Amino acid sequence: MPDDVQDVFGSALLDAQYGDAPYGARAFGEGVPREVMKLVEDYDGDTYRAAYTVSFAEAVYVLHVFKKKAKTGIGTPQPDKELIRKRLTAAAEHYERTYAGPGRKI
Repeated sequence: MPDDVQDVFGSALLDAQYGDAPYGARAFGEGVPREVMKLVEDYDGDTYRAAYTVSFAEAVYVLHVFKKKAKTGIGTPQPDKELIRKRLTAAAEHYERTYAGPGRKI
């Protein structure tokens, strides 16, 4: 991933970490759970996406960062959406083990 794209995504994710809404962030949509947000950056003719969630009180989880490769249409390829769903489940499990204890709210 180009350095410029890494910088844009890194800055946006830092904003999310501090509780701010990153510029351009929106719900991922496309059948992905609504708690997943999407960042999009175009660079040198290519489009890059980052999927993340802030649905947990003490953590921002980056679920997937990828270069969009679909040959037709603007939709995200199904394997990428499935990977995001799988990683969201893993993030929830990790959060439960790591942060959520007795009396703590998720």
